[in-house]
Amino acid sequence: MLEAYITRHAMLRVATRGQNQKLLTFLNRPFIFSIIMSSNNTRVSAFSAGSPTYSPSKRVVGTHNGSFHCDEALGCFMIRLTNKFSAAEIVRTRDPQMLETLDAVLDVGGVYDPSRDRYDHHQKGFDQVFGHGFTTKLSSAGLVYKHYGIEIIANELQLDQGHPDVHQLFLAIYKSFMEAIDAIDNGINRYDTDQPPKYVNNTHLSSRVGRLNLDWMDPDQSPEKENEAFQQAMALAGSEFLDSVRFHAKSWLPARSIVMECLAARHDIDPSGEIMVLNRFCPWKLHLFELEEEMKIDPPIKYVLYEDERAKQWRVQAMGISPDKFECRKALPSQWRGLRDEELSKEAGIPGCVFVHMSGFIGGNQSFEGALAMARGLPLHHPSLPILLAGCNGIEHCIFLKFCFLESA
Repeated sequence: MLEAYITRHAMLRVATRGQNQKLLTFLNRPFIFSIIMSSNNTRVSAFSAGSPTYSPSKRVVGTHNGSFHCDEALGCFMIRLTNKFSAAEIVRTRDPQMLETLDAVLDVGGVYDPSRDRYDHHQKGFDQVFGHGFTTKLSSAGLVYKHYGIEIIANELQLDQGHPDVHQLFLAIYKSFMEAIDAIDNGINRYDTDQPPKYVNNTHLSSRVGRLNLDWMDPDQSPEKENEAFQQAMALAGSEFLDSVRFHAKSWLPARSIVMECLAARHDIDPSGEIMVLNRFCPWKLHLFELEEEMKIDPPIKYVLYEDERAKQWRVQAMGISPDKFECRKALPSQWRGLRDEELSKEAGIPGCVFVHMSGFIGGNQSFEGALAMARGLPLHHPSLPILLAGCNGIEHCIFLKFCFLESA
């Protein structure tokens, strides 16, 4: 299913690649603006710095004029990905009377009322957060995402809004992409104590959008020039939002599924439940930390085994105590560290050893069975092996260990 909707998504977008000419409206005068679009940036808005050009079928979205930030640029882009506001005109003004007549208003107007599509966050008493465990106050982009994110993601992936993958991506994209935009716009520091950062900032998109504002030395400070800059800001913010959706659907979600499956099978590998084997290599560390918390894994994973396909060897990696710390929950034995090959195999009593890092966070073995023995910290002929084998339930991974034990008996 995942590959199918990624393929459909790519086919939907492929016809829009390259350089596109977009007709914009500035003060009711036609203006051709040439912009290099990303492959996924297909919906670019029409603008008016004065009264909007009304038509019975066209909706109009308002935001403030003047200096702009990432939140309203992204919010305007995202709201136009919805069915309700697809191809809506964008009006940039602070005129309260004009704002009152519009179909949606973002980042201006002093009102938060989703029933009327009013999404400002500057008013006294505003305290809306995304929920789901997130406590960062929302910006206008976060408000649009909170109310329309499910629809936007489902539309982009061509899935039903109730599909579990849509909800999973809705939460993941907020954490990795949206929350930083909310926090920065609301002046929230990532670090104000020695505790872990309050949010993830992977893109620094807010500062890059900010640099698109007109330079104060530019002699042309006209509304037309300002709207051109805002157009570029929408394109930049929107392109990266869609890139994030695509990444999470194509890469993040499959990796999470692999780690979840392997984590659920941990007791088949070792009765302690502290050793996990990746049946297919993928980015796994952050997923494992998150899934341990979600699934309330106790005891936590101490070692992860995976195959290094390039070297045709197996790795045993000690889990860190947290994503942002190098300290391991249980490093490989100190007497192994810095040793290699035969010297290491002799010291450990495990054939096929390749290396153990000086810090003990990772080691290697020529075989899966050897890597598993390293994780267990036991020689292959150790007298405790029958007890370990009892937890294998006939799994193929334990056949080699059983053979070694019988041979040594």
